Amino acid sequence: MATKIRLQRFGKKGKPVYHIVAADSRSKRDGRYIENLGLYNPNVNPASIDLNHDRALYWVQVGAVPTDTARTILSYTGVMTKKHLLDGVKKGAHTEEEALAKYEAWLEGKAKQISSVNSAIEKTKADAAAKALSAEKEARAAKEAEILAKNTPEVEETEEAVAEETPATEEAPAAEAAAEETPAAEEAPAAEAAAEETPAAEEAPAAEEAAE
Repeated sequence: MATKIRLQRFGKKGKPVYHIVAADSRSKRDGRYIENLGLYNPNVNPASIDLNHDRALYWVQVGAVPTDTARTILSYTGVMTKKHLLDGVKKGAHTEEEALAKYEAWLEGKAKQISSVNSAIEKTKADAAAKALSAEKEARAAKEAEILAKNTPEVEETEEAVAEETPATEEAPAAEAAAEETPAAEEAPAAEAAAEETPAAEEAPAAEEAAE
């Protein structure tokens, strides 16, 4: 009987969750399985993988063939790496202690890599949240300013209208009227009349008579 390690789909529409199972290759994709090895949830970031590492290793050691997606999951969790190292022990490439030491070193490196990825994801989420909050504050401030502008009564008299209503404009005609009422203009004809009334013109003939 050929055995496969594959995914069985469960969950809601649009939000699938997958069981990682060892099943007969002749059974339907979501049909009966031999053993449930874990759970894969791609709906979270990063994706969640809950795998029975020892049982998954057992099945690949006895010849179970993983599908492409299942192989990616097994490689990510270190199952395929450990299988490769144990196969090297069987071939005499290294001892079991050396294989386990290499596997532990691989796990440490993988943990650092996962931690770095998770930190980057958390930073991206935090930046997105801060940006969304800032945009929300700006939108709220703009809305409040708009409401305040609608509720503020309009000023009925502008500064120009107030300036027009001041009596400064009336003082100019008053000054002109006062200038017209001054006797300066009338004094000039009076002076001319006085000049005309002087007896200088009459004294000239008297002087001529005396000369004769």
